[in-house]
Amino acid sequence: MQSVKNDLLAALAAELDQISPGACARAAFESPKQAAHGDLACTAAMQLAKPLKANPRQLGEQLKTALEATPAFRQWVSAIEIAGPGFLNIRLKPAAKQQVVREVLAGGAGYGSRPARGEKMMVEFVSANPTGPLHVGHGRQAALGDALCNLFATQGWQVHREFYYNDAGVQIETLATSVQLRAKGFKPGDAEWPEAAYNGDYIQDIAADFLARKTVQADDRAFTASGDVEDLAGIRQFAVAYLRREQDKDLQAFRLKFDEYYLESSLYTSGRVESTVQRLVAGGKTYEQDGALWLRTTDYGDDKDRVMRKSDGGYTYFVPDVAYHIAKWERGYAKAINIQGTDHHGTIARVRAGLQAADVGIPAGYPDYVLHTMVRVVRGGQEVKISKRAGSYVTLRDLIEWTSADAVRFFLLSRKPDTEYTFDVDLAVQENNDNPVYYVQYAHARICSVLAGWGGDAAGLAGADLAPLDTSAAQALMLQLAKYPDVLAAAAQDFAPHDVTFYLRELAASYHSYYDAERILVGDEAVKLARLALVAATARVLHNGLSVLGVSAPAKM
Repeated sequence: MQSVKNDLLAALAAELDQISPGACARAAFESPKQAAHGDLACTAAMQLAKPLKANPRQLGEQLKTALEATPAFRQWVSAIEIAGPGFLNIRLKPAAKQQVVREVLAGGAGYGSRPARGEKMMVEFVSANPTGPLHVGHGRQAALGDALCNLFATQGWQVHREFYYNDAGVQIETLATSVQLRAKGFKPGDAEWPEAAYNGDYIQDIAADFLARKTVQADDRAFTASGDVEDLAGIRQFAVAYLRREQDKDLQAFRLKFDEYYLESSLYTSGRVESTVQRLVAGGKTYEQDGALWLRTTDYGDDKDRVMRKSDGGYTYFVPDVAYHIAKWERGYAKAINIQGTDHHGTIARVRAGLQAADVGIPAGYPDYVLHTMVRVVRGGQEVKISKRAGSYVTLRDLIEWTSADAVRFFLLSRKPDTEYTFDVDLAVQENNDNPVYYVQYAHARICSVLAGWGGDAAGLAGADLAPLDTSAAQALMLQLAKYPDVLAAAAQDFAPHDVTFYLRELAASYHSYYDAERILVGDEAVKLARLALVAATARVLHNGLSVLGVSAPAKM
C-alpha cells in the first residue's frame, strides 16, 4: 500500500499547492484513532486555515472537492468525509489495501526497508568493564543497542557496533588483587580479604586457571598465565582476558556480535588524550585553578566548568570520553549513538561541551544518547538479587538460562528504555497469550502450519488474484501490514524499538482475529489462494519485525 499512499500524497501535495503556493510541504496522512473514521486522515485544511485567514471546514470542503477530481483519488479512494472543524477522513477501496500484499511478497526480507543512503553511523553499547559477568542491565543495553542497529540498517544506514571498555584503572586493579588473593588461598570473609574486593565464584575460577597456567582466548585478545602468584601484572592481564572471554560467551548466548572492541588504554598510547588536551589549551578553552586544569564547559551549556586534569596530574574520566568521540567523528561516523545507564546522565553535557570546545567540526548535539534504567528480576513472586556466578547481581546468562534469548530480548525491549522494568521469569516461560513473545511467535508458527498444510509453492502466491480479500477482517489485517514501514521509520527516529514490539503484538492480534473469522484452506481455489497470499505476507512482516528485535521466528512452537 506504500505505492498507493505515495500516489495519494503526490495528489494531495499538488492540490495544497494550488490552494496556497508552498503548502505542499504540509501534505501528510495520519492513521485515524478509531477505525470507524476511515483508513487515512488529513489535517492540512486546519493547518492552512490560520495563515490563509479562512474557515477550516470550508477549506476542507474545497480540498475534498479538488482531491475527488484527481486520478489517484478516483482510482484508490471510495469516500472522503469532512469531520469536526476540518478533518478529512479518507476511506480506501479494497483494491488499494490489497496492494500491500503484493508489496510485502515482492519485498520479502527487504519489505519496510529504505535504500542505502551512503552514510556511516556507530552505536556504542554494553561497554562493560572486564571485571565480572554481564548483568541484566548490560542485557538491556545489549537488546537496545542491537535493535537500534537493526532499525537504522532498515533506514539505509551503514551501522557499526562498537564495545568500548576500560582495560586499566582502579576497577581493574581491584580485580587483579581479588584474583591474587584467591590464588594465595584467601577467600571472602577472611581478615585479609578487602571490603572492596570482588566476591563472586568467578574470581576463584580465574585464580584456579591462572595457577594451572592456562591460555584464554577472547575476541580481541589472548593470554597465557604464568602461574606465579606474585606476578600481579600477569594476573591482571590474565583476568581481563578471562573475563573478556566470559563476556564473549554471554554475548554469543544472546546472539550478539560486535564489529569492534575499542580499548580506553589505546586513547593514551596513541596520544589521542594528550593531543585533545593540547588542542583545548591552545584554543583558550581552559584555565588553571587550585593546581588543576579546567575546561570552560559553561561556555557550551554545561551548568559549571569541569576539571580536566587533577592536581595529582591524572585526567578526569570525561577527558578520554571527549578524545574517544573525536576519534569516532574522524573515523567517519557522522551519526553516533551511545547507550548508557541513567546514572551517566551527568556526562552528556560535559562530553558535548568538550566536543564543541575542541572545534573539530563536530555538530552540536553529537553524539546522541539513549539512557536506560536498571531491571528488577522476579521469580516465583520474589525479587532475585543475588547470583552464585556473580556474587552480588543477576547475570545476563542467568536470565537466558532461566528463559531463552528470545524472551530476554523481547521482554527487555517491550518498554521505553528510561522506564523501570520488572522482568518476570515465570511469565517469560509461559506458553500462552499472556507471554508477549510467545503470542507473536505463535502467530508466525500458526501461519507456517497453514502454509505447510496447503503444501503448495508459496512463491506463486505473489501472482494470486487478491479481489476476494474484501471482507472487513481481511482489510483490517492488510491495514496493519501497511503500517510496518512507517513503524520502522518512526522507531528509528525516536530511538524507540519498544514501538516495534507494540506493533508486532497488534499485528499478531490482527492475524489471530482474522484466523478465527475466516477459514483459509477453503474449497474455492481463488479465495483460498488470496487468503494464503495474505497470511504469507503476514508471516513475512512478523519475521521481518522479529528480526529487527533480534528474536527468532520459529516455524513450529
